[in-house]
Amino acid sequence: MTRPEAIQQIRDAAKTIALQMMKIHPALPHLQDSEIMGDSLKCLHEMTVQLEVIKKKIGKLERQDDSTLL
Repeated sequence: MTRPEAIQQIRDAAKTIALQMMKIHPALPHLQDSEIMGDSLKCLHEMTVQLEVIKKKIGKLERQDDSTLL
């Protein structure tokens, strides 16, 4: 696997994860438990932040590769 292929695979996986996480949020109120809902929302936020960190690092790596082509 080349670096660009790895970057694309990670981007695709991150997109899938984000889309699946978006399905959790609307289901939480139906649990009818405010403590679990609050804890879950906090965890979802933390996971989203970490996923964004990965995406930013991948973007930075990709920009480094692009700058070596100049």
